Amino acid sequence: MTHVDYTSRYAIDPQAAAAMATDELRSHFHIGDLFQAGRINLTYTHYDRMIVGGAMPAGEALELPAIKPTGTKNFLDRRELIAVNIGDKGTVQAGGEQHELGPRDMIYVGMGTATVRFSSADASSPAKFYLLSAPAHQTHPTKVIRVGDAKRLDLGSQKTSNERSIFQFIHADGVKTCQIVVGMTQLAEGSVWNTMPCHVHDRRMEVYLYFDLPETARVFHFLGEPDETRHIIVKNEEAALSPPWSIHSGAGTSNYAFIWAMAGDNVDYTDIDPVPLETLR
Repeated sequence: MTHVDYTSRYAIDPQAAAAMATDELRSHFHIGDLFQAGRINLTYTHYDRMIVGGAMPAGEALELPAIKPTGTKNFLDRRELIAVNIGDKGTVQAGGEQHELGPRDMIYVGMGTATVRFSSADASSPAKFYLLSAPAHQTHPTKVIRVGDAKRLDLGSQKTSNERSIFQFIHADGVKTCQIVVGMTQLAEGSVWNTMPCHVHDRRMEVYLYFDLPETARVFHFLGEPDETRHIIVKNEEAALSPPWSIHSGAGTSNYAFIWAMAGDNVDYTDIDPVPLETLR
């Protein structure tokens, strides 16, 4: 039997967030303990009903069950799913078909898929599946996207400490989704800043998963309204929720990678509201 834990996060308005102390900020916007051997951990958010989770099979396959907040018999009866493997080799069984995922590969699973199971090729070196799910209005085909097939953009520079490669897993010319958009950013050695200058997009929420961090390294993740910023500190394989009204930027004590995912009104990467550096407070 699959061990599943889930919690819910309710939407927070910017005025409430501005008055929060560190522990309150973390309780609303920080997600830890995503990857635990032999378990699935889910966080149901009230930001566009996005579910954020982790599955770490370390023996028997883990089956993704429906949870009470979805209100459905099966998890994907009214939802779509993306799973990104940030661990070693593993397999996702979706609707009876087996799909092998190497490190940094992802799979999109469409609405209506009755069963989804996760397994590791080697239990002693398990896969780690980062899970993202949002409500869907139609079914799109299940599809694996290899990291080598993602649309790559190289941006930034060492001079500004933000030399990075962006891998767009979901884009207009690729796999179709109802509303989830997912990509990965890898910072070059010596670079630490992400998404700076920053932006907001009131039409979509976002969540960042930081990984490939040394055990002793940390990322300072910035959130809040542009003129009322806050921060939380995250370690390896932890996530930060970003409400639509919030900035979402980070600076690490070393370089790192992160997976960014959005859900909301559209899937247009360019639909952002830039925030000039001089207006940040």
